[in-house]
Order: sequence, then structure tokens, then C-alpha cells
Amino acid sequence: MPQPTILVVDDEPANLALMREILSDSYHLVFATNGMDALAAAQKHQPIMVLLDIQLPDIDGYEVCRRLAQQPQSRDAIVLFVTSLSDRKMEELGFELGAVDYIVKPLAPSIVRARIKAHLSMVRADRLEKSYLEAISMLGEAAHFNDEATGVHIWRMAAYSAAIARHAGNDAAFCKHIEHAASMHDTGKIGIPQAILQKPGPLTAEEWVIMKTHSQLGYNILARGTSETFQMAKTIALCHHEKWDGSGYPHGLAGSAIPLEARIVAIADVFDALTMRRPYKEPWPMEKALQAIRDGSGRHFDPALVALFFEIIPEIEAIRQHWGQD
Repeated sequence: MPQPTILVVDDEPANLALMREILSDSYHLVFATNGMDALAAAQKHQPIMVLLDIQLPDIDGYEVCRRLAQQPQSRDAIVLFVTSLSDRKMEELGFELGAVDYIVKPLAPSIVRARIKAHLSMVRADRLEKSYLEAISMLGEAAHFNDEATGVHIWRMAAYSAAIARHAGNDAAFCKHIEHAASMHDTGKIGIPQAILQKPGPLTAEEWVIMKTHSQLGYNILARGTSETFQMAKTIALCHHEKWDGSGYPHGLAGSAIPLEARIVAIADVFDALTMRRPYKEPWPMEKALQAIRDGSGRHFDPALVALFFEIIPEIEAIRQHWGQD
């Protein structure tokens, strides 16, 4: 695995030599002795981090920091000021410009290594989180590749689900997981023929048998994930068509035997589906969709969650307006 590239900027040869001694075993180092050379080196080598002195012979470190943020090749670089200046206002200016830390000279090797390692670990965690969320988004979108539903639908109903979960008293972690997991509720539709998904009229009995398999298909796909989000997503995929009175599918679960996350998503999904255009229907007016949710209380939906849903209609409407219509 290639070593991360760090650009070290200092006009004192002794400081550069010390940084080489401290860091060369773990990182690929690039050096510059003035601001303009630092900008050119950042453009060429695209370092993950810049260790930047403030007092330079041409432009100061603050100006270098400003310009690094403007260069596409270096704007994502982590900037740590390494300086003998420890004035509070100067530190504040550095943070305003995007620097993440100050290392004050004289340099202590253990401190330098620890600070760099900590900041790189945070970057790796952020990038991993970004990749994770991108994968969730793509999986949610893929489920509707042959469907008329759009990404707007999955993220709008996911936001509804998070709002219901939050007002039901669940903690922040649960609400975050359900918002991400809800977007994958129809993952199993990947395995349903396009002719069924886009049929502009009622499905035949045989077609319904095929359509209903999407819940188990989704479970089978998502069960491969081991994170809390994917574990919740598999449950939602399997159970979001179960009904409070036991008349749903695939297992005919009833009441509280239906997992909470699936009960929440059932309301969010049906409400959003009613208010959006589909191949077989026009979007329902808000009041008609709300009446359908009322009518489903105690039959299709958990009555306590329906009551809560109606308590937060202003928030639901705000979410609907934020995401817009399909």
C-alpha cells in the first residue's frame, strides 16, 4: 500500500531535516522552502496533508493556506500549521482559513507523529463514511432502475421515517439508521420483471405472487451486510408489507410482532406512494392520502404510530415541500 504524501513547507533546512527524520519511515514526504514552491508542489503531488510554516520568505503561510483551498488538486488537503508563533489571534485566523491544528516549535517527535496520525485517521473515517453512504444511495436507486419510482421517493419517505422514529422517542442512532435503511426497503425489486413494475394497470393474481417475492429478495440481498444499518434494512425489506391485523406478507405477522422499524416505514412508504404519480395512478391530494392513513389505523398500520404521524403533519408537509414532487 503506498504511503500517504505529506508536503512539508519551511524555510529552515534544519526543520526540514527534523521532519524527514520524524516522518520518512511512515510517509512519502515532499518539501518546499517558500510559499510559491509549496503551491506548485501541492498542485503536482496532491498531498493528503500539508505541514505549513507561517513565516516564509515570499508569501506567508496564511496566504498559502488560502490558495491551497482554491486549487482543485489541493483543496481537500489537511493543513496543519507548524510554527514558533503561538498568538491566539493568529491561531484563530488559521482555523478560519481551514487549518485543522497547530503544532508549536520546538518540535517534539512523539507529538508530531500523534497529531498527524490522529488527523489522518479522521480523514480515513470520513472517507469510509462517505463511501458507505454512497453505496447505500446507489443500492436504493438500483432497486428502482426498472421502476417508475425515483430517488426523490426513496429519500422523501426515508426522511418521513426518521421524523416518525424521532417523535416516537427513539434515540439519534436509531433515527440515523432508519433514515439510511428505509431507502433500501425495495431493494428486492431488482429481481422483479420490468413488465410487472411498470404495468399501467392492476396486476393479475399470478403477477402479484411474483411482486410479493421482492420482500424476501430484498432480505436475501441485504442480509449480507453486517452493519447496524444493513441489519435494519434487511428487516425493513422483509417486513414493510406486513400489516397490523396480520393480513400482510410475506409471513402474516401482526401487531407488535412486526418490527418497529418496519411499522414506521410502512406508514411513510404508503403515504408517499399515494401522493406521487405512478404508472397506474395520478398523485392523490394530500387530504385523500391522509384519510387513507387514518382508515388504515389498526388494520394496516400501528394505531399508536398513526396517531403520532398526525401530530407531526406540519413536519411531514415541510419534508414533502423540501423534496418536491416527482
